[in-house]
Amino acid sequence: MHEQDSRDSNEAAAHSKGALHLAHPTEQTYSEEQAPHAEDVRLVARAQAGDAAAFDALVVKHTSKLYGLVYHMSGNHDDTNDLLQDIWSKVYRSLAGFRGASRFSTWLHSIAVNMTINFVKRRARRQTVSLNTTFGEGDGGESEAGPAEALLVSAHTPRTEAGLGELQKQLGEALGKLSADHLAVVTMFDIQGMPHAEISKILGVSEGTVRSRLFYAHRQLQGYLGEFHTQTSNK
Repeated sequence: MHEQDSRDSNEAAAHSKGALHLAHPTEQTYSEEQAPHAEDVRLVARAQAGDAAAFDALVVKHTSKLYGLVYHMSGNHDDTNDLLQDIWSKVYRSLAGFRGASRFSTWLHSIAVNMTINFVKRRARRQTVSLNTTFGEGDGGESEAGPAEALLVSAHTPRTEAGLGELQKQLGEALGKLSADHLAVVTMFDIQGMPHAEISKILGVSEGTVRSRLFYAHRQLQGYLGEFHTQTSNK
């Protein structure tokens, strides 16, 4: 993995266009980059002092975004619910050691991403990532990423219902073939809209490594979807 990251780093810098075009969100697309963090600071301080209500408030404030992140990586509602319980349990046990060197949200996402990566790696059977993990269907609420906006394809993608349905199937299978580490960066960047800098803090790696992993993951997705693009372009 690390050797591949190194080999791809220079190539990633020059990479801009291909058969598959994924969204490139800016800093502004990730709401937490703009949101004031003073409330987190106050709640964390109160929770560290033993205020259970303050910890509950942190759970309520951050669970929605965490749910989307974990679900996109695990591809299963039950697994997501179990993981969230484990994540918040770890956060509760570790909160006394949080010293504010990073934002609370960054620290929280780091715990969530690493625990989910470990879960995916341990899972004996590699599940095909459902289309719902990308389009947010079945959650009973608004989609976290609109159809074809979360992971965009070229302008020549057929917009017919049948064509889009087949694309969705192929995309789900392609995502399911990514390693846990590559799925994590694709989820955070292409679906959650996090900037490279935030992802690097969450994973504890350099921005260059994040870009390299994204490039390698995008290239894998291009390869997996290449046959589909060839078939549809000939119709």
